[in-house]
Amino acid sequence: MTAEATVETPSAEISEAPAPGPLTLTEIAVEKVGEIRTQENIEPHYALRVKVMGGGCSGFQYDLYFDEKAEGDYEFESNGVQLVSDQMSFMYLMGTNIDYVEGLQGAGFKFNNPNSTGSCGCGSSFSV
Repeated sequence: MTAEATVETPSAEISEAPAPGPLTLTEIAVEKVGEIRTQENIEPHYALRVKVMGGGCSGFQYDLYFDEKAEGDYEFESNGVQLVSDQMSFMYLMGTNIDYVEGLQGAGFKFNNPNSTGSCGCGSSFSV
């Protein structure tokens, strides 16, 4: 089953840039985001921020948290969840599908990133 997403790009100075590919969440990830939002009593106007930060053994790591949209952010909607990403992070996230997995090594969000050229053994960081 494919996740549908809509993209709203910032209208600032980057208008000549090509339209970015969307970020998407699987249905299982959407359910888990909803559980977390309810358990943590997160206000509905907060979106799920998807961010890339420097660090980790492969160079970059992912970060997910609830946040308000900031100026210049890309906005997405995937299976009813509002997502935001800053412009720098989105360069590394274009086309990424976020899933939630449970297994012997624990549970967590898994980023299926087509831009990643490698990751560390623990799976918490990546390189491009």
